[in-house]
Order: sequence, then C-alpha cells, then structure tokens
Amino acid sequence: MIQLLLIGAGHAHAFVLEAFARHPDARVAITVVSDSPMAAYSGSVPAWLAGECSLRDTQIDVAALCQRAGARFVSSPVVAIDSKTRHVSLANGETLHFDVASLNVGSTLALPTLHGDHLPHLLAMRPLSSLHHRWQALRNDIERLPQVGHQRVVSVGGGAAGCETLLSVLAQVRHQRPDIHWSGHVLSASQTLLPDAGRLPRWLTRRALARAGIQLHLQQRGASLVEGGVATTQGGFIAADIVLWATGAVGHDWLSNTQLPLDAQGFIRVEKTLEVAGQPGIFAAGDCAACDPPLPNAGVYAVRMGPHLADNLRRACHGESLTDWQPPARVLALIGTGDGRAIASRGALGVSGRWVWEWKKRIDARFLARFNPPFEDQ
Repeated sequence: MIQLLLIGAGHAHAFVLEAFARHPDARVAITVVSDSPMAAYSGSVPAWLAGECSLRDTQIDVAALCQRAGARFVSSPVVAIDSKTRHVSLANGETLHFDVASLNVGSTLALPTLHGDHLPHLLAMRPLSSLHHRWQALRNDIERLPQVGHQRVVSVGGGAAGCETLLSVLAQVRHQRPDIHWSGHVLSASQTLLPDAGRLPRWLTRRALARAGIQLHLQQRGASLVEGGVATTQGGFIAADIVLWATGAVGHDWLSNTQLPLDAQGFIRVEKTLEVAGQPGIFAAGDCAACDPPLPNAGVYAVRMGPHLADNLRRACHGESLTDWQPPARVLALIGTGDGRAIASRGALGVSGRWVWEWKKRIDARFLARFNPPFEDQ
C-alpha cells in the first residue's frame, strides 16, 4: 500500500478527500492529521463574527469527510517532519510514515510585542482553527464591561480581511452591548486602502467603513501594544481598548525546523505542480505554500488548487508525471460589511448591495454543504 499523508485540514485537502471518495484507489492508504476534527471555512467566518450564523455553520466535518473517503483521521497536529526518512512526529507522541505527503496547514500571524501593564485586549485573527476560543474570551470580557462607556476597536491591517473583520466585530459588539459607544479604527501601513484592489472596490470599502463610523489611518504600521493603545513603527500612537491583529500572514514556527525550503515569510516554496521545491513526493497548497510569482493569502486560491492537487497526488502515488497548476488571472472577492450588505470585487470592477451579501451566503452554504454530511453519494 502507498501511504498518502495529508497534513492539515485546509480547503485544498477537502477536495483531495472528495476526489478519492468519488474515485477510490485500492493501492493508496490515506491518513489525515489535524488539530481538530472540524475545520474552519474562512469564507463564513465574517458572518459568524457578526452573529449571523453559528460556529458549526462555518465548519467542515473533516472526520466525516475522511470516513467518506476511507481515510484514517488522527486528531493531533504535526510538530516535525523529516522529508529524508519520510516520517512525521505528532504532538500526541505518535510517529507516522509516508510515501507521498501534502501540507495544507494554513498560516498564522507574527504577534505584536507587548510593553506595559494595562494593555488593550488583543484578538489575533489567525490561526483560524482556534479563533473561536479567542473570540469567546473577548465576548466574555465585553459582557463584564461597566455600563455607559466608550470602547475603541482598532484593526491593525488594512487589507480586505482587516476591514471585513472590523466591520463584523463592530456589528456584533454593538448588538451585544448597545449601552456602550463603540468606535472603530483601521490602521494600514499602505498609502491607500486595499492596495491590490481597483479604484471602485476601494471606494466602496471606504464608504462601508464610513457608514460604520470607522476612521482610517493610512501609512501607519502597528508595531506593539502599549498602555492604552497601539504604538506604530513611525513613533505614533493610536488609542485602543480592543485590538484586532490582522497583519500579513506568516508560516507556522515548526516549519522552520524542517528541511523544507521556506521563503522570507516562512512559507513552503513550491513548483508549478504544487510539489515542494527539491522535495519529490511532498506537496503544499493554500496559505502555507509560496508560489512563484507570489499569490495573495486568500482562501479562494486554496479552493482553486484543490482539484489539481488531488490529481497530482494521485499521479505521485503511482509514479506518473505531474502537471502544472495555472493560478487564475483574477479572482472574485466578496467582502461582508457587517450591515447585511457585501462588496463584490474582481479586478477594477466592484459592486455593493444587500443582494451581494445574499449571493455570498449562498456560495458559502453550497461550499460547506459539499463537504459536510449528508453527502450526495450517500
């Protein structure tokens, strides 16, 4: 039996499991290792933060998906991988052998340094797998706040994720504690909001922020949490009670102790086939993979990689030639604004409205239904 090991339960691996469920291979034994039997779907996280759906509504039942594909599921994160001996070490002490492996472990954030005693409450937006614990802890603290006060919520990170997260969080906390005055601020290191988007999507996002009473601070890079707020690399200060940390993603620390080739951000360098550079039979996809040229850290790319990764993994298991993956020239971005509306952005084009939000919810619901029981073929 050829041992195929899937490390992590990201979006791309959901497609791999689906592919092997639909077309089983008696010569391939699949094992999936992840820190949880439930995997977060990033597209639905803003709706959950805004209180529009439950946590379960944002999750893929990885254990059930493994059962459908005839795969073994191990609920323990990987802490080390030896690509020469083809072994991985798990946090639970177990060691697993593999012939072909794929990593789809997402990303994390470089957290700010802390200086002082009375610091703002920090909510790091990654890793997604444990966000629900951090969000619940923050909501518990908010419930204990004294009545009739003022709370300043600052998002450090002016990308689409930072803006969408702040809009969603403000919608929820204003509903949870209407007796408190909530103000929002976005801190962006760039000269403009959403620098990779077109002019119209940027304008629509600015309008959504203005509607929510959110102030924008451009060319201000957050560096550390200090007493009463956020210190910037330029020596500035932004007052804050709650800080949403949504800066650029980085690779997981444990990857730096492997033989895998990493870029400056700690992501795994891959060829056009999604095979790790110089590491035959080992693949990486999604946020943890560093393509050339680089791609934005967005779940849509992991989704697009999924079917191709499944095909190449099957090919690798049988010693067949791999094929190149071609990333899309433009992708559709759907950004919730926390008020029952959303912005659709594709290149220079952009549109906003309640119908966009309903459209986004239908897309997300279809994606989750595809990978959750009851499955179509059962």
